[in-house]
Amino acid sequence: METCHILVVEDDQDINRLLCRILADGGYDVRPAFSGSEAVLWAEQYDYDLVLLDLMLPGITGEEFIARMRKKRTMPIIVLSAKAGLEDRVNVLRLGADDFIPKPFDNAEVLARVEAQLRRYKQFSAPGGGQVLRCGDLELDREAIRVTAGGREVTLTAREFEILALLMSHPRKVFTREQLYESAWGGEYMGDDNTVNVHISNLRSKLSKVSDQEYIKTVWGIGFKMNVE
Repeated sequence: METCHILVVEDDQDINRLLCRILADGGYDVRPAFSGSEAVLWAEQYDYDLVLLDLMLPGITGEEFIARMRKKRTMPIIVLSAKAGLEDRVNVLRLGADDFIPKPFDNAEVLARVEAQLRRYKQFSAPGGGQVLRCGDLELDREAIRVTAGGREVTLTAREFEILALLMSHPRKVFTREQLYESAWGGEYMGDDNTVNVHISNLRSKLSKVSDQEYIKTVWGIGFKMNVE
């Protein structure tokens, strides 16, 4: 089985060492980074399968790192931070993070969340899916991992791509937030609507920048579906 490469970005040396040990014991290849600037340097030189990221970093902040990476990378980013308020969590999800773990953290939970994110990422990015999904002028190519709206390319995160692929695969079906979460995150839904809502909002925002059409419809009290007749 191919080894997954993980970048751990944490300025506290003891915490960084602990996270690296947890992941190394789980069979992952790990590289530590102790500042946002160092993390950007490594992330631009190498392709990592996942980034575990603190927010309060010297140099470039965690939020700035996410914004910078999302212009050209789709790998999962898990934020691990003491800034665990609802506004902080929503903010990093809007920026493009895939998950949020508050500090202090449980070692087993960190490993489980990393495994879940990598499982979903490898599933959606694996070659061989082959099919192209279309809804009007919206097109999603699973094999090329490419989305276009009206012929213009749309850059999505891994999670956004997965959600859109699910909606487009059954364009007339209404998906509940629970169904979207359990499919795209690969874990049990705990009733947190914010995570799904933020990713749907990000999807709509990115699509609206290249097309005036409304592609995703909210079915009040139930969930979401593609906006098709």
